[in-house]
Amino acid sequence: MLAVIEPKGSEHTARFERRLTHSVEQAWSCLTENERLKQWFPELRVEHLRRGGSIRFDTRDGNVEHMRILECKERSVLEYTWGKGRVRFELYPKPYGCRLLLVETIREVGPGTPEDLAGWHVGLDLIEALLDGRTIRSRKENWQEWFGEYRTLVENRV
Repeated sequence: MLAVIEPKGSEHTARFERRLTHSVEQAWSCLTENERLKQWFPELRVEHLRRGGSIRFDTRDGNVEHMRILECKERSVLEYTWGKGRVRFELYPKPYGCRLLLVETIREVGPGTPEDLAGWHVGLDLIEALLDGRTIRSRKENWQEWFGEYRTLVENRV
């Protein structure tokens, strides 16, 4: 399912939701433990997991960004800066496992927006596959498929 993009004041939010058949603890480990994180988003590394801490983003083009953790509640909320915006993960225990909500706050919609949205979409698919013990075809191929969908969504909504 595609993200839902909505205006919010001068910004936009993109909301992704996944129903995972795994516990909050298992999902949290994918977001915060570097060994698990590198399996779905190898460019990220948690440096200091706490409010005010940081996450390192190696753009693989010689640049490294240090994103500040804005909120961190164990097995519940992880929010950090993302470019000019921010990204927030929320986990909710459910009888079937847990609900994972990702909200990206986008300050400026631009040419890179569909790229980021496709990346988050594929990342969430990879988390689900990782927890299920499945593999999916290449991250790049999946990203290319979803990029077209998100480019159309952004053009029609924003």
